[in-house]
Amino acid sequence: MNLRAQSPAVEVEGLSYSYGEIKALDGLTLRIEQGVTYGLLGPNGAGKSTLIRVLVGLLRPQKGRVRVLGRPPGWGVAQEIGYMPQLSALYLELTAQENVGFFARLYGLERRGERKERVEEALRLVGLWERRQDPVHRFSGGMRQRLSLACALVHRPRLLLLDEPTVGLDPELRVAFWEHFQALVKEGKTLVISSHTMDDAAHCQRLAFLRQGRVVGEGGPQELKAATGKEGATLEEAFLHFIRKGGERVP
Repeated sequence: MNLRAQSPAVEVEGLSYSYGEIKALDGLTLRIEQGVTYGLLGPNGAGKSTLIRVLVGLLRPQKGRVRVLGRPPGWGVAQEIGYMPQLSALYLELTAQENVGFFARLYGLERRGERKERVEEALRLVGLWERRQDPVHRFSGGMRQRLSLACALVHRPRLLLLDEPTVGLDPELRVAFWEHFQALVKEGKTLVISSHTMDDAAHCQRLAFLRQGRVVGEGGPQELKAATGKEGATLEEAFLHFIRKGGERVP
C-alpha cells in the first residue's frame, strides 16, 4: 500500500505564526483530503496567504505541526506542489515561453524534450501558446494571471496552492479558470484556493471560513448554509453565522 497516497493532502494542527506583534495564524487546525477543491475563505488579514506560504515552505511554523502530502513542507515535497502567489512572480523582460521554461527547470524538469512538451502543454491550457514569444511586460493583468497559472501547472503537480488566483479577472476569464480547476480535480489533483469572494467559494467542494488566523467554520457550501437554519441562506450569511457562533465544523 502506498501510504503517501492515503495521507491527507494537507494536515495542520495548532499552527501559529506572527509578524512581530501581529498574529496572522492563531492555533489553526485543518485537514484537507486529496482529490478535492478546498477554499480558504475570509477577509484580508484573515491569515489565508500566510497559511499558503507555510504550506509551500516559504515560512516556517512558529508553533504547531504541518504535513503536506504526508511530509513536512519544504524542498522534499516541492516538486509535487504548484504554487501561484497572489503577487506575480513573473520576469517581465522574458517571454511567456521563457518564464514557463524557467519554472519547469526550477521544478526539476531537466530533460529538454520533456520540458519543451510540458511548457507547450501549460501555455496551450491557459490559451497563451500563440503569444509565447511575447515579453510579459506587454501582457495585460489577466494574461499575467493566466501565465502565472501555467507556471504553477507545468510540472503536473499533485497539489496546487493558489493564492487569490481570480483577483482582477474579468467574468469570462474567471469562468475559464474554474473550468481548468474542475478538470484538474477530475484527474485526481488537489486544489487549495484562497479567496475573499463568495463566487469562488461556491465552486469549492469544501470550505474553511477564516477570521483572525482561526478556522471559524468548515464544511461543504450547502452544509455551511444549512447550518444557519435559514432557508435559502447565502454563503455570506453562513460566514456571519459562524463568526457569531465562535467556530463550528460541519461533518
